[in-house]
Amino acid sequence: MTPQPDPDELNRWHHHFGVACNNQAWALAGKPGRSPDEDRDMLNQAFASAWHWSKAGTALNGARADVTIAHVLALLGHGPLALAHARRSLAYLEAHPAEDWDLAFAHAEIAHAAAVLGDGGLHANHYALAKQLGAAISEDEDRQVFEAELARIPNKLNP
Repeated sequence: MTPQPDPDELNRWHHHFGVACNNQAWALAGKPGRSPDEDRDMLNQAFASAWHWSKAGTALNGARADVTIAHVLALLGHGPLALAHARRSLAYLEAHPAEDWDLAFAHAEIAHAAAVLGDGGLHANHYALAKQLGAAISEDEDRQVFEAELARIPNKLNP
């Protein structure tokens, strides 16, 4: 029989890999000219992060993982799935306390998914909300990170 790790140690590892996979997914998302293998790794990292958070995180970690998954799926052109993850995140974040940047990111990812789907109305509404909430992020570094990500999402859709 394989020895089982101590539950506290296992939680530390889940936490470690939740953070590491999330960071790697976002790093790959921001990389220009990703290869197909990097796209696959980016998607795997996003889902791996969500799985690890499901074992050792909070519901807020789960909502943040949904934002990451939505972002990656939108980048890969999977609009319906991206929208589903972004909406689930937004529903949680609207009902529970979170950081000021959390809601901004959730709205940005709905706008991102809507851009992939070509839904101009949904895109315009959530892009405007993301921009408004992003401008109100209190920490300069957090606001700059958000604004850099928002700049990668089309701000208008061509009719």
